[in-house]
Amino acid sequence: MVTTVLIVDDDERFRELARRMLTAWGYQPDSEAGSVTEALQRVATSRSDFALVDVGLPDGTGLQLSRILSDAPLRMRVVLVSSDSEATTAQEATAAGAAAFVPKTDLSSALLHSVLRDR
Repeated sequence: MVTTVLIVDDDERFRELARRMLTAWGYQPDSEAGSVTEALQRVATSRSDFALVDVGLPDGTGLQLSRILSDAPLRMRVVLVSSDSEATTAQEATAAGAAAFVPKTDLSSALLHSVLRDR
């Protein structure tokens, strides 16, 4: 079964990069959003296995979105990302229900791949 991923980031170039990387790894990026509001709209129509979520979004934070997505009944696994390694910590991400926090500079690392495999 293919793992599907919702990509949430306000930077279209990052979403393209993430989409290409995830596809190359065998995952299926099935939807994208540029804000918390758009992400919630996508989730209402398509249930992904994971959400790759930027911490800084124009209408809220990835931490807020993580709390919503990881809460019942959705229980979607969330991986938070940020270009600012100071934006959050692994502890804050976990407290917000995320499976992990991965700095964008480490996006292609084994960490992200292992988190997605351990669904």
